[in-house]
Amino acid sequence: MAQVIMLLQWCQELQKVIMLNPWLCLFLLLPLLFLLRVAKREKLNLPPSPPKLPMIGNLHQLGRLPHRSLRALSAKYGPLMLLHFGKTPTLIVSSAEVAREVMKTHDVAFSGRPQTRAADVFFYGCVDVAFCPYGEYWRQAKKICVLEILSQKRVQAFQFVREEEVTNMVEKVRLSCLNGAAVDLSDTFLTVSNNIISRSTLGRVYVNEGSDENFGGLSRKVIDLLASFCFKDTFHFLGWMDTLTGLVAGLKNTSRALHDFLDKVIEEHESLMNNDESHMKDMVDILLDLQKNGALGIDLTRENIKAILMVSLSLSWPLFCDCV
Repeated sequence: MAQVIMLLQWCQELQKVIMLNPWLCLFLLLPLLFLLRVAKREKLNLPPSPPKLPMIGNLHQLGRLPHRSLRALSAKYGPLMLLHFGKTPTLIVSSAEVAREVMKTHDVAFSGRPQTRAADVFFYGCVDVAFCPYGEYWRQAKKICVLEILSQKRVQAFQFVREEEVTNMVEKVRLSCLNGAAVDLSDTFLTVSNNIISRSTLGRVYVNEGSDENFGGLSRKVIDLLASFCFKDTFHFLGWMDTLTGLVAGLKNTSRALHDFLDKVIEEHESLMNNDESHMKDMVDILLDLQKNGALGIDLTRENIKAILMVSLSLSWPLFCDCV
């Protein structure tokens, strides 16, 4: 009983000290928290990692040519190393053997995808295939892409689209040569790729509709924003800086225009399906049929359809990167 009374008295005295000297308690707690964090980190079996700096991590070691810097670091720390880009831990794989282990043997363990601020805005909280977390929805969305969009039967069905667009390209180049005009090959190939994917996915080529708010113009804006530097993705505590740089406003405006554009496309297809069932089905029609029939194990909403469509449309985005 006496020990209990002494313990209560000690707790009361400690409470007085805390009330009178909160900064002293904080000073004493900081070393304890640091030791606990170090002890927790030591339990993890992490890959080799070069020394990092506070806040920026290993960003200072990338240099102006990141691929060469990463090659030099991998030669020192091995084919699998851990780098920190700001507060984001990143595994760097630089050999075929380790890549096989990551992508094939342990594919489920490495199936997580970074959900960036831009991807979260453009893809409705990452409900597409590229940025969606691994799970039942991702498996069903992948199934749609593999069996319905990228199947051999579907690719062959749109062969005439590719032939027509390539024929038109050759004819334009021929006429330019006859007239002695210069030919911008980058723009020419970009237009062909643009038209093929637009016709196969959306049913027709969307150009000169609402000024820059067409498939080509919106794709160019999206790829620019996806490639833009985002403070929140690298330094979480500096996420408010994205508002000052205009990134947040750009994401919201472009996302709104893109989703309005896709809503218009889907409404056109819904109207056409109700009035004419004999037309050739494109990707939008396939997704609307799957939504109507409920053949999948998931609820396919309008947002899901638009996010999956953006994956198909994104096949031409690497060309935009080369041409911008």
